[in-house]
Amino acid sequence: MSSNQQTPLSPRDRMKQAKLQEARSAAVRRRVIVGVSVVGALAVVGGAVALAVGTGKSAADGAAPGAGGALVVPANASGPDGTVVVYGKADAPHTLKVYEDFRCPICKNLETSAGSTVQQLADDGTYKIEYHLAAFLDNNLGGKGSKTALAAAGAALNEGVDKFKQFHDVLYANQPDEREDGFGDVNRILQLADQVPGLKTEAFTKAVTEGTYRPWAAKVASAFNSSGVQGTPTLKLDDKALNVFNQSGPLTGDQFKALVKQSIGG
Repeated sequence: MSSNQQTPLSPRDRMKQAKLQEARSAAVRRRVIVGVSVVGALAVVGGAVALAVGTGKSAADGAAPGAGGALVVPANASGPDGTVVVYGKADAPHTLKVYEDFRCPICKNLETSAGSTVQQLADDGTYKIEYHLAAFLDNNLGGKGSKTALAAAGAALNEGVDKFKQFHDVLYANQPDEREDGFGDVNRILQLADQVPGLKTEAFTKAVTEGTYRPWAAKVASAFNSSGVQGTPTLKLDDKALNVFNQSGPLTGDQFKALVKQSIGG
């Protein structure tokens, strides 16, 4: 037999080889989808945790049903072209900028650990919160959940800033696995809206169902891409990046409060 010829594989060996190849492929997929969390944990040295980096224009501007309609800016929107959501007292002496994506699992981790304290300090008047929302994970992970959730958040904002904040918290509390596109289903979004008292008005339901705020969501996501922020979650207090993760994970509420106090010199 020529040295260039290979001995044919038996059916059992072919099956074993196929399983090994599938295992390798699954490992690669898992590194792309889940392993980025490890990268994010290591990135805290730079003062910001990035679930995904290299957010290009296409990440915000990907086509979605309803995205080609007329731009409708929700009532209560703030900032350039209405792309920012401000929560808290307008005359607060400090500003906390929060950059996040509703599909970002590390954002959920931080929200679970310190979210109530982040809100408490805004309610107390320590700072006001500016939400800068992204949708690049739809491109990174596939689907349209980030854009759909963001458009629904616009519908909530139209009902009131308090309704937006409550809906924001409900979305993170019920965030699907990042490998799934649960937020891409408007029926699921409407089910979650039931958890916010008074939110599910006829106008809200119509806006979510028809995608009224999808063009606005695309504009908000595009503004994130132009911000220079490389990933989510990123928090900046008076434009100074806060390191909100340590070796153990996201800061607790007490740790976050201490960090804010140290940052503002209080």
